[in-house]
Amino acid sequence: MSLPLFALAALAEIAGCFAFWHVVRAGGSPLWLAPGVLSLVAFAALLTQVEADAAGRAFAAYGGIYILASLGWMWAAEGVRPDRFDALGAAICLAGACVILFAPRG
Repeated sequence: MSLPLFALAALAEIAGCFAFWHVVRAGGSPLWLAPGVLSLVAFAALLTQVEADAAGRAFAAYGGIYILASLGWMWAAEGVRPDRFDALGAAICLAGACVILFAPRG
């Protein structure tokens, strides 16, 4: 099933990007960059394991999962609670991801 892989990929991508954000935007130690790069490599490796007939379709479906995971990260790691517009936007994106993932194809 693709959903667990998408979730793990999202966590890896967000962690990797956050490491860079922390260094560049928050003045964190450059030592954050090494685990950040490893997380981004893990993200790419995980996303290649998703069963899809086209890379673009896998990436497009992943986008909805990434948005939801990003809002979860914002709340858990940054202490910023998503508002109703965040929730609405995530729901719309997840609906689109579900159409891409679960549409019958011939």
